[in-house]
Parts: sequence; structure tokens; C-alpha cells
Amino acid sequence: MGAGLSSIITGEAVVLELRPASFAARGLGLIIDVISQVVLAILLIILVLMASSELDESAIRALVLCSLVLSLVVVPVTVETLTRGRSLGKLATGLRIVRDDGGSIRFRHALIRGLLGFLEIYLTFGGLAIGVALFNEKSKRLGDIVAGTYSLRQRVPSKPRIMPNAPHYLQGWVSMADIGRVPDATARRAGTFVQQAYLMAPPSRLAMATSLATELARYVAPPPPPGTIPEDYIGAVLGERRNRELARLRQAEQRNATVGARLQKLPFTREP
Repeated sequence: MGAGLSSIITGEAVVLELRPASFAARGLGLIIDVISQVVLAILLIILVLMASSELDESAIRALVLCSLVLSLVVVPVTVETLTRGRSLGKLATGLRIVRDDGGSIRFRHALIRGLLGFLEIYLTFGGLAIGVALFNEKSKRLGDIVAGTYSLRQRVPSKPRIMPNAPHYLQGWVSMADIGRVPDATARRAGTFVQQAYLMAPPSRLAMATSLATELARYVAPPPPPGTIPEDYIGAVLGERRNRELARLRQAEQRNATVGARLQKLPFTREP
């Protein structure tokens, strides 16, 4: 079973691209976690048996049970809490457990996952976890459904950054336009929109582009040609703004280099 993209739109209409883990990746991570937990349980039980030669049978059973609970529940819950959703298996497969809203999990989420995990993984030999995950879009097991979490792929190939530029029909206008000091928050939202626009639904994309273009228009004169597409307007303004900033930086570097060269040529005198 594959896993598609899951998008979360924040309050500023910034789309977060989240990729749920596939069933195979989750299964491999779970196998690694189970093996490590079982090995830990065996080692603890061996230590208990070696150190409890003088105890009666009931005390030994209690210590063995405590070792199992510690290895299969307490340690996994503690590790997931302290690492915000990581474990040995998840580190090996590049996964992390997150909340349904994409945030980091806390002790409550890890505890629910750990308690139900003991039921669906160990008491049912993984049958319940596999059965639930197979019929879930994000390959969630029962513990994830109750806790409101899912497994997220962190090793997602990075995509090339989109550089905003003016389309051909706006190049003449934007080269002559007066672009004022655009607030950092507005420029940041517009830049994020350019990078994430292709992930948005068409109606949301058009509405967001229109809103941002209207906001940018407060700092740009004269208005663009009639019929300008809002998204093209954003790209033209941001691209020209970037080009002018780069030109100013190059001019400043040249001035500094010229001043530095002149200072090196000045005669150096020593005070008597």
C-alpha cells in the first residue's frame, strides 16, 4: 500500500507538505522495534534469574512480569516521548510519529500508543495492527487512531526552489514600476505562496493569489496592465524586487572595493 501526500493549511494559508509513511515502511520499522524490545526483555529476564536465586517463585514471576512491562511498554513510551516520536526502528526507516495536525507528540499520545501497542502487537501477534493498518489511508494502527497520530516520512527528496519571475507580457511594465518597501511579513507570505501554489486546490489558489496581489499592489505603482493574472503579478513583483536587491548589493560591493583600493594607495605616515 502506497502513501500519498497529506497537506495541512495553516492559518496564513501556508501549505505544509506531509508524506505519511507507507505500510511497508511502517512494517519494517515495527519489526526493528519489536526485535529490539524483545532482546531487551530477554536480557532483563536473564539478569533477574541470575540475581534472584534466593527468591521464591512468586517473587521471580513478579520480577519477570515487571521486566516485560518495562521492556515492552515503559521503555517505548519513554523513548517516543523524549524523542518526540522517534524510536530505533523509526530512525532506521526515516519515520516519525506526529499528531494528525503535524505537530510533535507528547506523553499522552505515546502512552496511548504504547498501551494499545502491547495489545495489538504482542497479545495478538501483530494481527490486529496489520488488519487495521491495511484498511487505513495513512497506514494507522489502532493506537494511532485512538491517540490521533500517524507515521510521517521525514526523508522526502527535496524539490528545487521555484524562482519567481515576470512573464513576458509583464516584463516591460515591472521594469519601470516603482516598488516600495514591501513589509517582510507580506513578502514572506507571497514567497511561500509561490513555492506551495501547485499543492493548493484551484479555488483556494486563486483566492490566495488575489488576496496577496491586492496586498502587494499597495506598494507598487503604477497598476499592472488590464487583464493581469494575480499569480503572474505576484511573480513579477517578487522577481523584480529580488533583481533590484541583487543589483543594489553588487553596487555596494563595487563601491566598497573601490574605496578599499583607494585607501590602500594612500601614503602611510608615522607620527613622530
